[in-house]
Amino acid sequence: MDKKQYDYAIIGAGAAGLQLVLKMIRDAYFKEKNILILDKDHKNTNDRTWCFWERGETKWDKLATHSWRHGAFINNKETIDFDLSPYRYKMVRSADFYRSAKDELASASNVTWIIDEIANIEGQKIEGSKDHYSAIHIFDSRIPQGFHDRQDDYHSLIQHFKGWFIKTKKPVFDPDSFTMMDYRLKWKDSTSFTYVLPVSETEALVEFTLFNDQLLMVGEYDQYLEKYLKTYLNLFDYEITEVEQGMIPMSDYPFHKHHSKHTTKIGTAGGWVRPSSGYSFKNADRYSSMMVENIKNSRRPEKGIATSRFRMYDSIFLNVLSARNDLGEDIFTRLYTKPGIKSVFRFLDEESSLSEDIKVMFSLNKPQFWQAFFGTFFK
Repeated sequence: MDKKQYDYAIIGAGAAGLQLVLKMIRDAYFKEKNILILDKDHKNTNDRTWCFWERGETKWDKLATHSWRHGAFINNKETIDFDLSPYRYKMVRSADFYRSAKDELASASNVTWIIDEIANIEGQKIEGSKDHYSAIHIFDSRIPQGFHDRQDDYHSLIQHFKGWFIKTKKPVFDPDSFTMMDYRLKWKDSTSFTYVLPVSETEALVEFTLFNDQLLMVGEYDQYLEKYLKTYLNLFDYEITEVEQGMIPMSDYPFHKHHSKHTTKIGTAGGWVRPSSGYSFKNADRYSSMMVENIKNSRRPEKGIATSRFRMYDSIFLNVLSARNDLGEDIFTRLYTKPGIKSVFRFLDEESSLSEDIKVMFSLNKPQFWQAFFGTFFK
């Protein structure tokens, strides 16, 4: 048995866990603190792709596979092109992020990384399949069982997707422009779309995504990807070099209720993912910084994270899409075109003012939104 008690234990070496521990080792306050990372995986493969927008050059540029200055939103009536300036839309592959994080952690003598799957936490005690551990405070990225048991009590959808990294023999793509959403191909009457992220003239990630409550059969994702490539990109001759598939819960479930005296939930389990969009990577960066400052100032680590105002907006959004999933194309068309893309970015980054929020909400001027708004605000 591991008899050592650590100051902090981080369960899950994903974007949330690794960004938190990196913030810690970069701060002198944690120099003498013993930090334990527990994950069932070695984190040495490309198991996911993160995309996000940022203004100007940042620390993530060195890890970005590619970035774009221009984008397009496509529905069944029109193609809307937008200039992201001063933003850029960036792609980071998980293997590059894991490798960079592990290289930095290798020089931190106060960090221990152990491969183990965690079964249970009781107070400061952690029960793994291989050993037992102890920590003064635990940061846990595992989804609480309460979420699975009580999904029907909240507005919940699933963002599920499958993507192909493809390579063509001839130049096909514009590597300076990406397709954020293309609604011309949909699964039944659902909020479903395809996005295209070109990294060169002959290479791109093409992904079919759904925001609904019903997973597809295994082969159906492939059928939609193949149909999209043939019908809308006129592509018949290509090589699939890599495949990625996954799902992200989109819910107004109160994850924050699972924080306790010795445990703080992080990542999806801590409400770090915007339920209305599924974006999480930049949130992990921002919230990790907030947690470090909270700890240094003797506050609860989660204080100020996942603010109620934006969670109310997300609940309204999920309320509408849960009841009328067929409205997704119209809703996202309004969201990404009416207020302006920069206003949307600020809104999704939780940087917008109340007046900007009102502008965004008014752009979604549909009866279902106002019903959901008053139902949420006055309940």
